Amino acid sequence: MAVKNDATVLAFEKKLVSSDGYLYGTTWNERFQKEKAIALKLNEKSVRGTISNRLKPAMQSDPLKLNAEVEKPNLQTVDACALGENQDTLKLYFTLKILGGVEKPSASNGPKFNESYPKVAQTYIEHERFNELARRYATNIANGRYLWRNRVGAEKIEVIVDTGDGQTFIFSAKDFALNHFDSSNSDLQALANKIAEALCGRLPYLLISIEAYALIGTAQEVYPSEELVLDKGKGNKSKILYEVNGVAAMHSQKIGNALRTIDTWYPGCDNLETGIGPIAIEPYGAVTNLGKAFRTPKDKADFYTLFDRYALGEALTDIEKHYVMAVLVRGGVFGQSGKD
Repeated sequence: MAVKNDATVLAFEKKLVSSDGYLYGTTWNERFQKEKAIALKLNEKSVRGTISNRLKPAMQSDPLKLNAEVEKPNLQTVDACALGENQDTLKLYFTLKILGGVEKPSASNGPKFNESYPKVAQTYIEHERFNELARRYATNIANGRYLWRNRVGAEKIEVIVDTGDGQTFIFSAKDFALNHFDSSNSDLQALANKIAEALCGRLPYLLISIEAYALIGTAQEVYPSEELVLDKGKGNKSKILYEVNGVAAMHSQKIGNALRTIDTWYPGCDNLETGIGPIAIEPYGAVTNLGKAFRTPKDKADFYTLFDRYALGEALTDIEKHYVMAVLVRGGVFGQSGKD
């Protein structure tokens, strides 16, 4: 009879801890002059929009009702953010702390689990050294994936990484692909090595700062994170953007999601019809904007199925091990019901 994971209380702290991202406007030619970077602020706009949502079939087939509907003003008050009239470059700044200790859960009450898991994790650290995961995290730092929509249409993107020990790396983001992790150069490998050392616990922690510059065009609109407002209320602002102390910003969660978008191991990733390239590391491979889970218990490809086997000493393939450890680096609460 297979040994069951007996931890009903189980949690891991995240090992990649990003700050919020702060948005500044500057010019491409003056991007190395920090005093030229001006914090971007949000602007409030009130506009008269048009009715553009899909109408009911009865209304679509009745010209009088259709005309009456589209004549209604769609009044909106929204937040917006843009570069200044003399700025052509967006600067995004954030810091990232990388921690070790994945072999030690922050909470666990399972005696069998506590005896087995640390040995399994230590074996992974000794054999794999987090090299594969670190290379993928470093690639996502270099390619500027965390710029999200701001990356689209940018003429040039440059990423400057300061590792805090006097070493600075400069990457031309477009040299590094978004749909695979085969890109490589000496600076990328050096950054990956530092990340791997921190994840393995050879460094107490690694704190790096990241500046990404995107040449997007004079006075162009930029895209901070949008706040989720559950109760907008009639007449209130319909789009609220994120700011911190008056500076337009990007949620740390959104940056973290981009950095951990390294999962190319899910079933069907290589299928041109179903695969969408790298997805964020999630227990069920969830991609919310597609409403789809790429790792299901039915396929035995979800985190919990693999983790329960791995943590109790059962052998997994290399890619299954990388995926399980990447979820633990992501962190979360993974306990199970004690009633089963």
